[in-house]
Amino acid sequence: MTKQRKQYSAQEKVRILREHLIEKAPISDICDRHGLQASVLYRWQKQFFENGAAAFESRHAGNARERKMSARIEALQSKLTEKNNVIAEIMESHVALKKTLGEI
Repeated sequence: MTKQRKQYSAQEKVRILREHLIEKAPISDICDRHGLQASVLYRWQKQFFENGAAAFESRHAGNARERKMSARIEALQSKLTEKNNVIAEIMESHVALKKTLGEI
């Protein structure tokens, strides 16, 4: 029987890295406590430092992106409503035609 791997959230990974980087806990102690391989911890550390610039990026860029996505969602929702209205009209005329032909 194989052992299931634990999936760590981003917050858990940062908390574990914090133990080593800020609290100066030895990697061997951290790995023993959390059941990790040292290579996993080093990989997390590398990813953390490579992606660290994202933490300092302007929040305005994210807000602009959110506004753009929100506008797109609204446009798609209005298209969907229009499509539903057209389908309802077509179905209404279809039912009326069937009634005039005596099929209903």
